[in-house]
Amino acid sequence: MNDEWDEIGYVISSNYRTEVLGCLANGPATPSRIADETDISIAHVSRALQELRERSVVELLVPEDRRKGRIYGITEKGDRVWAEMDAENLID
Repeated sequence: MNDEWDEIGYVISSNYRTEVLGCLANGPATPSRIADETDISIAHVSRALQELRERSVVELLVPEDRRKGRIYGITEKGDRVWAEMDAENLID
């Protein structure tokens, strides 16, 4: 659980990461769909996805070399992090 608190702290330190993770908690999505649903620029969404991927909270669900139609999903670790954030009322 200590590792998850580290991840929670990392996620909630950025509104962009929190919004992107929340969107993916509802199901897999493309960066453009996340941008549309969250009203965040595609550049910020892409950066947040990259940061969350580096922490194994989200994953790319299509081949790495695909440039269009990249679909991201939440990992099991991401699910646990999001559930704990929700349980602790850390989500606006």
